Amino acid sequence: MSTTAVDFGNKRVVARVRRRPPFSLTLAASLLGAAVVLPVIYLAIRTFEAGSETLADILFRPRVAAIILRSFVLVAIVSAASAVLALALGWLIERTDLPFRRLWSIVTVLPLVIPSYIMAFLFISVFAPRGMVQRIFAEPFGIQEIPSFYGLPGAAIVLILVSYPYTLLTVRAALRGSGRALEEASRTLGKGPWETFFRVTLPQLRPAIASGSLLVALYTISDFGAVSLLRFETFTWAIYVQYTSYVDRTAAAALSIVLVGFAIVIFLATTRVHGEQAFEETHQAELGGADQSSTPLGRWKYPALALCSLTTFVALVIPMAVLLFWLIRGVSAGEELGIVWGAAINSAVVSGSAATVAVVAALPVVVLAVRYPGFFSSAIDRVSHMGFALPGLVIALALVFFGSRLVPALYQTHAMLVFAYLVLFLPVAMGPLRSSLLQVNPRVEEAGRTLGKRPLQVFSTITIPLLRPGILAGGALVFLTAMKELPATLLLSPLDFGNLATRVWAASSEAFFAQAALPALLLVVISAIPMMFLIGRRRTAQA
Repeated sequence: MSTTAVDFGNKRVVARVRRRPPFSLTLAASLLGAAVVLPVIYLAIRTFEAGSETLADILFRPRVAAIILRSFVLVAIVSAASAVLALALGWLIERTDLPFRRLWSIVTVLPLVIPSYIMAFLFISVFAPRGMVQRIFAEPFGIQEIPSFYGLPGAAIVLILVSYPYTLLTVRAALRGSGRALEEASRTLGKGPWETFFRVTLPQLRPAIASGSLLVALYTISDFGAVSLLRFETFTWAIYVQYTSYVDRTAAAALSIVLVGFAIVIFLATTRVHGEQAFEETHQAELGGADQSSTPLGRWKYPALALCSLTTFVALVIPMAVLLFWLIRGVSAGEELGIVWGAAINSAVVSGSAATVAVVAALPVVVLAVRYPGFFSSAIDRVSHMGFALPGLVIALALVFFGSRLVPALYQTHAMLVFAYLVLFLPVAMGPLRSSLLQVNPRVEEAGRTLGKRPLQVFSTITIPLLRPGILAGGALVFLTAMKELPATLLLSPLDFGNLATRVWAASSEAFFAQAALPALLLVVISAIPMMFLIGRRRTAQA
């Protein structure tokens, strides 16, 4: 849709003219949409090849019902607790005179760079039976046993700590974007701060809270590392066990289809509360806080500082301190550290390749959706977001079946691994690109066409330079996310390929915490680089 201004006497009429997208753009976006949906379609075909009776026997077992219940309980607990914590932190940072607000705005979202499996093995080493806490208190207090950290309690705590920033970012974005006129009007009418919060502020934040909570739900249902290390059987762990333990992998495929249905239900609920928009806002890392009039905390200042400090201490300080402890202990014990650098290079190379491919692939889909809105472009856009709703283990399992049977030359190659990352993280690249393209005036591109440039020349010489901030942000976010991906890497990486994620998981699953320390620390540090870039970009934009 383009706009053309025509003068009629003293009136200026703006006419909207619908332009058809170039065939090359439509073809590129269509091929990408087909590539994204192909693994799931093939997984469904592979599953139903077993026959209805076999599937019914697998899906209606009491154990499957128990897995569904456990998964639902974990999702509910993590989503609810993350929403409460994020709401409190977001309001304190954006709406009050909390001391060191800029510091808290950064450190409270940094747990995003810590993968769930790293957080899990660190907390296991501290709080599990015979862990650090028990050893510290055993002799002076005679404590020989502490409550088990495994199971639902440990899985819920770990996933809350690594996922609450998703809700925090959506809540902060909503608070930053909403005016304070209604709140001030409520206060002038004699309403107290608490009544104003619950009757005015909170209703405005409900869409953001719902969107963030559903993002957390998708993260929780797709997690594999934390639940496997903490021995809490959800869908992802059950699928992995079925895949690795049996020659006939029909049960793994059937459970994957159930998980796909579970994830799609959550995804559809997300779209009903503008979840895609919230997802894009979240992954643009709205990390800075805009200065505005603040609500004085008064006597609540110190409890507020205690909440921020405790959250940062538990979610960031303890994990990093324990990581350094195990690293020093491993070096003192003579652990071989040199081999980790090869794994670090592998992680950086494959994540960088995924970031490049995802940004290039996202461009035609975003241009088609933004510049040529319609049913077809909307359908391609929705399909391209499917990877966000599907767990990495499901995509990896589908590509295992697809690659081993139809394209064995690509099975367990870097190309197949990068393709899996593309399917999973394409929406991460699309969010910043969409925001950047929406800020580019279409008349600038039309001016280039009127000067005789072809559409491809306009795109390469005018549009791409203007999209550079979105390209860099999208690439950084895909790099960050791909660095942490575990199940797809475990199932699809070449036999001689070892990266930081697989080394951490292999060592920590055998309780070799000293061996896991250096690759875990490198993974966190390398993942923090794009996060720091995004924080700096946000500060520059605000300045």
